[in-house]
Amino acid sequence: MKKPFKFSLLMLVVLIFSSSNIQDAHSEEKNKSATILFTHDLHDHLYPFDSLKNDLSFSSGGYARLSTAIKNERSIDPELILVDAGDFSMGTLFQTIFTSSSPELRIMGKLGYDVTTFGNHEFDFRDEGLANSLVAAKDSGDNLPQIVSSNISFPLNDQGELKPSLKKLKSSMDDYGVKDYTVIDRNGIKIGVFGLLGKDASSSAPMSELFFEDAISKSKEIVSTLKEKEKVDLIICLSHSGTWNKKSKSEDEILAKEVPEIDVIASGHTHTSLEKPIIVGNTIIGSVGQYGKNLGKLNITQNSNKRWDLNTYKLQKINGSLDMDSEISNNIDSFRDIVQMEYLDNFNMTFDDVIAHTPFNITKPEVLGSFISDSYQYAVKKAEGIDYEPVAVTIAPYGVIRDSFIKGDITTSEVFNVSPLGIGPDKISGYPLISVYLTGKELKTMAEVDASIDMAQLHMSGLNYTSNSNRLIFDKVTDVHLSSSDGTESIIEDEKLYRIVTGLYSAQMLSVVGDKSFGLLSIIPKSKDGEIITDFESHIIYDGDHELKEWVAIGEYLKSFPKENNVSQIPEYYNNLQSRKTVIDDNGIYSKLKNPNNIWLMVYGVFVLIITFISSLIIFFIKKKRRKLEA
Repeated sequence: MKKPFKFSLLMLVVLIFSSSNIQDAHSEEKNKSATILFTHDLHDHLYPFDSLKNDLSFSSGGYARLSTAIKNERSIDPELILVDAGDFSMGTLFQTIFTSSSPELRIMGKLGYDVTTFGNHEFDFRDEGLANSLVAAKDSGDNLPQIVSSNISFPLNDQGELKPSLKKLKSSMDDYGVKDYTVIDRNGIKIGVFGLLGKDASSSAPMSELFFEDAISKSKEIVSTLKEKEKVDLIICLSHSGTWNKKSKSEDEILAKEVPEIDVIASGHTHTSLEKPIIVGNTIIGSVGQYGKNLGKLNITQNSNKRWDLNTYKLQKINGSLDMDSEISNNIDSFRDIVQMEYLDNFNMTFDDVIAHTPFNITKPEVLGSFISDSYQYAVKKAEGIDYEPVAVTIAPYGVIRDSFIKGDITTSEVFNVSPLGIGPDKISGYPLISVYLTGKELKTMAEVDASIDMAQLHMSGLNYTSNSNRLIFDKVTDVHLSSSDGTESIIEDEKLYRIVTGLYSAQMLSVVGDKSFGLLSIIPKSKDGEIITDFESHIIYDGDHELKEWVAIGEYLKSFPKENNVSQIPEYYNNLQSRKTVIDDNGIYSKLKNPNNIWLMVYGVFVLIITFISSLIIFFIKKKRRKLEA
């Protein structure tokens, strides 16, 4: 009797310990946790820069500080994952060596980034430029982040072949190791990471010949593969799509709703800074703003449903409270030397040359836009000299203005940062200015587009208008006229051709007007002879043998002001709004309906015809009924 009792007791102990071990295993599995650090829209801001808060400036950003923040987090969790959601390039003078030295990817590698994706600005130097950057990064032999780009497609030409530029890009992406997705093992967790370029972002990459597949459809395909084939525990999407205030346009919120299996979305493109994450179902969406001002941190724990609960979400400020990583600082300095040699020497400028001084901040979009459009007027006149033909209007869309002027000295690098985007046919960084012609009617249309479409935000020199915010869309402008530098006003003749100056990119985007106005309005750039322009690059303005770059025009204007201690001083004029756009808020019936433009005259005409037709029918049937009654 004793042996069976001892055996039973032994079995009971074994069962208890087995049960305990099973529970411990379940508990351990349930409590898996992961730390994700993320950035996006770094835009080549390798050095610290001045930011404003309550009209006071302070130093912000910088990769040497960012490196310190990352190292601090790694000391807490060595198994964390560090990712970036695109637009790591284009925004400072370091972009000028994007194709030859690829400083962005190489320094990201030194910072320990695991994965990044392409944003629309990685295509600013066209497909060949990105190809060269990938080759330069690979040839450097440096450690580099994995690149994932899931919805890129390479279209074939009529002969069923890739164009030479796309062939080169495809080859460089293959050599670099760009993938649809990657799987990373950290702390016993299989993490699947993929990258997307959203609809708005892809439309902002007009220089690329690639085709970008629908983000939602492609995400469903990738997520299915990660779940069923790769058996991942956690799915992270690096989405260069963004969130918007209007939910119906907020691409990453829509993505989270349509593809609920995604656990975390690092959301770039819109430069949004989310102090609290957006939660859609079980998906966590985070955004940290632009230029490396913040480092995002997510800590999550897996729950019993195999989804992930948010423990902490934090935006760490990258500012003067953090020490500079000396190794990263030295590395950045070495790239600055290359910038000087390969780019700035062409303009007889140096990186930190003081170009001008401003005794006040120029940060308001309306003032800064006016300043830049004025600079185009000045620089074109200076560049063309005796061959100058008067420019009626210059245009600087807000979307191409990337920085502002903060009180104090303005250096070469800071001038460049205000208007850094793009490249010309000379393959030198910076969009050139071009000269086109528009009819007077199209100038009026341009004012109407600016007044009616929030996305336009055109800042103009030479054209002033008044609009009523209460009038119907595309009929808001009540007065528009030309205005010369001395304040003289003149009427606009509808059929006359007027010379317009703007940047290469801006001119190419004028065709969007038709789409934004539902085909009701159009602006078609023409040559001096009235011929429709198809090749904008043939209308570039030159300063001697060099393309007149947007940023150079700004620099030339800054140098033109009166000097103190041999430094140009920005005049008080630019400390105020110039009232080039006057918006009134008149809700009176007469004010809302008087002097309608041709579009609404047609609409009103159709409306009157419909009312007349209905009235005629009513009268006809009334008379018919009366005749029946009389009979």
